[in-house]
Amino acid sequence: MKQKLNAGVIEEADSTKLGTFGGVFTPSVLTILGIILFLRLGFVVGSAGLMKALAIIGIANGISVLTSISLSAVATNLKVKGGGDYYLISRTLGVEFGGALGLVLFLAQSVSIAFYCIGFGEAVAALAGQAAVTPQRVAVAAVALLFVLAWKGADVATRFQYVVMAFLTGALASFYAGGFMRWDGALAAANWSAADGGLGFWVLFAIFFPAVTGFTQGVSMSGDLKDPARSLPLGTFLAVGISILVYFSVAVLFAGALPLDILREDYNAMKQVAVWGVLIDAGVVAATLSSAMASFLGAPRILQSLAGDRVFPVLTFFEKGYGAGNNPRRAVVLSAAIALSTIAAGNLNVIASVVSMFFLISYGLLNYATYFEAKTGSPSFRPRFRYFHQRLSLAGALACLGVMLAIDPVTGMLAVSILFAIYQYLRRTAGPARWADSQRSYHLQQIREHLKGMAEDPEHPRDWRPHILAFSNDPARRQHLLRLADWIAGRSGFTTAVRVVEASGGRMLALQADAEEELRRDIARQGLSAFPRVVCAPDLESVLSTLVQSHGIGPLKANTVLINWFSAESERDPQRRERMNHILRGAYRLGCNILIASANEELQTGDEPAAGRRIDIWWQGDATGRMSLLLAHLMKGNGLWEDARLTVFCAEEQYRSEEGREALAREIEDARIVAELEILEAADAHTVAERSAESDMVFLPFRFRNDEIISLFGNPAFELMRWLASTVLIQAAEDIDLDAEPESGEAAERAEVMDALQAAGQRAEKAGKDAKAAAAQVEKAQTKLTDLLSAAGEENAVREAEKAVKQALQESDKASRRAAKAAAKLELAEKEAAESDPAAKAEPEKDEN
Repeated sequence: MKQKLNAGVIEEADSTKLGTFGGVFTPSVLTILGIILFLRLGFVVGSAGLMKALAIIGIANGISVLTSISLSAVATNLKVKGGGDYYLISRTLGVEFGGALGLVLFLAQSVSIAFYCIGFGEAVAALAGQAAVTPQRVAVAAVALLFVLAWKGADVATRFQYVVMAFLTGALASFYAGGFMRWDGALAAANWSAADGGLGFWVLFAIFFPAVTGFTQGVSMSGDLKDPARSLPLGTFLAVGISILVYFSVAVLFAGALPLDILREDYNAMKQVAVWGVLIDAGVVAATLSSAMASFLGAPRILQSLAGDRVFPVLTFFEKGYGAGNNPRRAVVLSAAIALSTIAAGNLNVIASVVSMFFLISYGLLNYATYFEAKTGSPSFRPRFRYFHQRLSLAGALACLGVMLAIDPVTGMLAVSILFAIYQYLRRTAGPARWADSQRSYHLQQIREHLKGMAEDPEHPRDWRPHILAFSNDPARRQHLLRLADWIAGRSGFTTAVRVVEASGGRMLALQADAEEELRRDIARQGLSAFPRVVCAPDLESVLSTLVQSHGIGPLKANTVLINWFSAESERDPQRRERMNHILRGAYRLGCNILIASANEELQTGDEPAAGRRIDIWWQGDATGRMSLLLAHLMKGNGLWEDARLTVFCAEEQYRSEEGREALAREIEDARIVAELEILEAADAHTVAERSAESDMVFLPFRFRNDEIISLFGNPAFELMRWLASTVLIQAAEDIDLDAEPESGEAAERAEVMDALQAAGQRAEKAGKDAKAAAAQVEKAQTKLTDLLSAAGEENAVREAEKAVKQALQESDKASRRAAKAAAKLELAEKEAAESDPAAKAEPEKDEN
């Protein structure tokens, strides 16, 4: 019984849905063939001449065709629900763009109701010819009538539009009949161009362009369609195609029926051409009412979709729909109120310009959203519309931008500013995403492109940044470890929080998912920038070596391992310490820098003023010292440490002299790191404890000895750690040149090799030419000798010729040896070049995008 009831509800809901003709084609074509067609197209032809008028019509409709292609691609790639343009853009560019555009489109369409109704009022008032019948009063009555139809629902309103369609068809038929009867080819030729001195091309374009802004009215009805994926492309293209034919043909008939001055001066020129002028009046009335009705249907559905998505919490009240068709009656009331307020405002010129810009922005964003979706290379972008290409969408977006700037740069910037302000507001206030958009696909595509770019460019010390694997299985100690990792990685590095779960069998995936969620919560709770990673393995020792080697993608690899110092229990267990030391030594041998942290809990909370903090670096003149100095500097990028004082302590014998001290000070200065330098005559563990006991963070070198971690003074590190508050033991596997010049490194070496290759090639080419020239000289000398012998020449001449041949042969032999030697050097240079850049001779990958 329940199933039958549900089936009945579904069947009733489907029966209220609209098809292609009633839901898309009718509202779109009625809005396109509106007031501009009847009252302004003749003026455009009369002011510009037929040639420029056709260009204006072509450019304007070109935008509508390009946007229709984008619309068709998106509509056939996902199941379109209510909200029209807002739904399509929000599901592609995200809630910020979608919400900003949806709000301004709702306002624009609601204000458009007033514009069209005022146009209707002016037409009726002109026909009535009575002072009591004012355009504003008629407009209010029209809003009231259309409000009733919109309140009833889309199906009732659509039936009303069929009546309007009949009047519109009759008006066009009357005009075409009169136009063909009055056609004058000679007049059309004379009207091909207008005299100079009239309105400019873009001014006339701005007058005409609102004519084509109605082709997305059907999109606003997406939630009321039976099959949006089929109806939206088909209905939109039919409406755009027919309207293009109508506008081009009407412009041509205008040019062949009336002189340009009449077309320019008489807004009702269409009545002069038509057989029955009364039908033109009916067409004007029908066009304004139909456009207003389309906006009355579209605007509330955009607001309802916005409210349903909880984009603006204050609008949630308007989510509720009524009846089987989910008619947004609450939103209808708000649209009517906005329309009535606009009518009462009186002077609407500025608002009208901004509204036109909002429509242009919506078309531009729809085109850009489609281009953006395609550009991401997402496998999920599979539109069934066959004639789509991403370059067409990009062209449509650029065309909309160009038209905005050409029509009115000031108003265009005002509209963009309003949209941008709403966008920024939503960026700060929008909660977690409620749907998937294309942003993640875009980021994935960017990662792909950037990783490919990284792989093609040689590594350089200037590009080094920490890629940290932070290992912690203890939730109580993990917070401090991740905070330290975040300080070190700062705004330049990456941190991956790693947890090893001892699991196997069927429960492994579930335990892994739970552990990763716990890690994610810990990271989010502290507001850190880190990625969670959970690995299932018997123990840390079995996984760390593999993870260090495999973590990352392409050229982006982990280069630093961060781990907590032993807990009190582990510190008393020598076997456990030895096992952990063995693990860390293995990671060090694999090229990872090793950081062992002992963090002060009070320091982690940030209660201490940043200005009073101090970071100590115990210097060794090696890679570890330079790495310590760099990591301490990176920590200062965090607000808690930006005013901290860096102090470098050094007790190395080589730096105790005046020259040594100056050399170390110069090295620190060349590294462009501000730090105080203290040279100690001698130092041991007690010196470290005495000097750094009050420090907030200490970077202390260590080294491995027989799987034991010892300090720089040779004693076990754990003995020294007891005397210090927050300490990072560090052993660098990489030697970072802190003062690396751009001309140094692998790129410079490769450039040197390529220069050598070029020079070797030039020498080989010159040697080859010399060898050929020497061979030619030999041939010439031999020919001369042969001629002398044949002619029985003088003995002295023959002797000189033989001597010349011998000398030429010697020179040729030398040249050949030089050429062979140069060729061998060239081959060696080519080999070195290939070894320095193995990808140089590889065929580059072609990217279709």
